[in-house]
Amino acid sequence: MGAKRQINLGFLFQISGVHYGGWRYPTAVPDRATDINYYAEVVRTAERGKFDFCFLADSIAAYEGSAEKQDRSKDALMSAEPKRLLEPFTMLSALAMVTEHIGLVTTATTTYNEPYNIARLFASLDHITQGRSGWNVVTSANLAEAHNFGRDQHVEHGDRYARAEEFIDVTFKLWDSIEDGAYIRDKITGQYGLGEKIHFINHVGEHFRVRGPLNVPRPPQGRPVIVQAGSSHPGKELAARTAEVVFTAQQTLAEGKAFYSDVKGRMAKYGRTPDCLKILPGVVVYVAESESEAKAKYDAVNSLVPPEFGLFMLSDLLGEIDLKQFDIDGPLPLELPEAKGSQSRRDVIINLARRENLSIRQLYQRISGASGHRSIWGTPAQIADQFEEWVSEGAADGFNILPPYLPDSMTEFVDLVIPELQRRGIFRTEYEGSSLRDRLGLPRPQNLLTKSPK
Repeated sequence: MGAKRQINLGFLFQISGVHYGGWRYPTAVPDRATDINYYAEVVRTAERGKFDFCFLADSIAAYEGSAEKQDRSKDALMSAEPKRLLEPFTMLSALAMVTEHIGLVTTATTTYNEPYNIARLFASLDHITQGRSGWNVVTSANLAEAHNFGRDQHVEHGDRYARAEEFIDVTFKLWDSIEDGAYIRDKITGQYGLGEKIHFINHVGEHFRVRGPLNVPRPPQGRPVIVQAGSSHPGKELAARTAEVVFTAQQTLAEGKAFYSDVKGRMAKYGRTPDCLKILPGVVVYVAESESEAKAKYDAVNSLVPPEFGLFMLSDLLGEIDLKQFDIDGPLPLELPEAKGSQSRRDVIINLARRENLSIRQLYQRISGASGHRSIWGTPAQIADQFEEWVSEGAADGFNILPPYLPDSMTEFVDLVIPELQRRGIFRTEYEGSSLRDRLGLPRPQNLLTKSPK
């Protein structure tokens, strides 16, 4: 009998948890939002649980949506804790100093950055972490970000992805522009570097002109692990061509299997095999020794979301429509305006409302805890059963855990769920290898610019 298939686990770190009511949970510590020691404590707990990585989502705006909507919704916005308050590269560099094994992943947008800056930041982070970094590639769907970078309107969906395609290509070239072993630092001969191993990339494209080379040595991993979350057609094509981890929001096993086979089925035309990509659906977990206790936690944190914020948040996710005109305890309207933000996430939310016949109030309570991701509750065995089913049925390679309230829900997961997964032989008991790529079972990429590939 063959060995059981191993699962991968990451977790999304937002200050007091992903649930919009999480900061009000009795044991939450929102006053430590800028305390790096707090972040270190949570990440070290995840490392104790042998997680593959910690993921810091990021945005370059204080709030979501248009300035006009923000002005109209200040009271609602002030009911929610910001998702992040510290700049992620600084944070992850600090966390690298107090961890040894866990991967450290963050977001950087291709819409409001330049390839050289991002290549330099992530190459540096990979050296600082000794090969534990990852880049979550996003194209920015938040109109507020456009307003912070001199634009009245956000870049069109198709244009964002065209820029992202070229952005990634240029960044890969820059990481390859300094070959492994380029800096020999020979004190006897006085030769510091080998010119034949350092390359001008001389990229000229539709969006970028970049000469290179990068002024940071090639990352220890060759390149940081590339992560993406787009579920639109362009997003799935970009993932099939370049991503190594995909975050996705799937509510049912059938939806998960369809997405999994769709994305992995696109890889062959780019010369890639399915094992070069890990698909990790997001899941919010409430775990306790009994199912009723776990459900009580779920109900308690849901009750902490003020209705005005729940409506604002749901309205934003559905494309900036005014839900206040509808009965909060009635169904979601059948006709909705076209989405202005993430189209795939909007579809997930609408399908959830229709499938389970949820009222607007019930829908925002569900979404407040997960932003379209799946929420589950139960005993350690019940949680492990669901994980094992999704992986064995070809709907996931693992999961991106979204703790609803912190720090307790991370401690509960590590103390209750991890031992059950280990007992079943589907999750590691010790870290192996030295890099994030090693943990995920991903190869170190070949340098595409070297004259004699090895």
